[in-house]
Amino acid sequence: MIDFNETEAEKILRQTVRDFAEKEVKPFARAWDEEERFPSEVIPKLAALGLLGLRVPEEYGGSGMSQQESTIVVEELCRVDGSVGITVASHNGLCTGHILLAGNEAQKKKYLPRLATGQALGAWGLTEPSSGSDAAGAKTRAIRRGDTWIINGSKTFITQGSVGAIYVILASTSPEKKQKGLTAFILEKGMPGFTVGKHMEKMGLHASDTVELNFADVEVPDENRLGELDRGFLDTLEILDRGRISIAAMALGLGQGAFEAALAYAKERKQFGRAIGENQAIQFMLADSKTELDAARLLIRRAAWMKDQGLRTTRESSMAKLWAAQAGMRACDRAVQIHGGYGYTREFPVERALRDCKLCEIGEGTNEVQRMVIARELLGR
Repeated sequence: MIDFNETEAEKILRQTVRDFAEKEVKPFARAWDEEERFPSEVIPKLAALGLLGLRVPEEYGGSGMSQQESTIVVEELCRVDGSVGITVASHNGLCTGHILLAGNEAQKKKYLPRLATGQALGAWGLTEPSSGSDAAGAKTRAIRRGDTWIINGSKTFITQGSVGAIYVILASTSPEKKQKGLTAFILEKGMPGFTVGKHMEKMGLHASDTVELNFADVEVPDENRLGELDRGFLDTLEILDRGRISIAAMALGLGQGAFEAALAYAKERKQFGRAIGENQAIQFMLADSKTELDAARLLIRRAAWMKDQGLRTTRESSMAKLWAAQAGMRACDRAVQIHGGYGYTREFPVERALRDCKLCEIGEGTNEVQRMVIARELLGR
């Protein structure tokens, strides 16, 4: 049975991460955003707190947290800055998560300690310039030559793409099978032919590193093949089920931060001789945001609890992600509206939260894709 109350350990974790975020992230978030600079100085601090190996077992240098605990970490970081939050979420959930899921013992011993302790950041590549939600359209190819694979192609929208050191890349090994012919490979920075392309100029999340990756006859030993041949997409579905819970937590955190800012502003800002929070129009916006964010938190908690029980969460992960992304965006939009003209300026963090939160309606499956997934699950397709 799901317990909707946080355990004492979860409460302590939330407060610990909140204190860290308030001290080490919040004071610098605006500058990082305006400079569009990856905050490399915060990475060792995140590592020291155990936040770069959230679900990695302690034997590999990680924190061994549950899915439930991981969502709390992402939510609290995103409450003050989406860029740092998505860095932690993607590093843990995608690259590290894929190795944790499909890696053999040798691969886990080689890569997980470096990732979990912050010696190396991880990146994960599925999306290509011509294939986003349509994984069957992937054109990056891996051709086997003896004990080596030759990879050619490109990936785009890769988080940690230029600052990472360890990469999990999906490539087509059996093109005739379309998405069912994808295989995952572990690449490392510096491999000949593996280069970083252009940096993406984004609407939000300016301090999150996002780039294109290019592969020109990159030789990858078969020992770096991650998981079974042609099983990369099936493993990816499992990765996305977890990842969508994390993106939901990201949207919740951004919305929660914006809501708290709007609530405080509504109490302090005076117009026509009284606080604007005394106006019913403002009250209704605050009430709607609080209700929708609490509903999102419950959907996230259900999905995370099911994942921790080893249950299949395809529908529940998509439901949490869909609702949280929408609730987060609405909360951020209302927060800007409550701030009025000031909300449209960079002086107040709600403007940045709104820009950052939009990614949650797109990344790891758009809102439309989530509805497709949910409907297919309901119809048993």
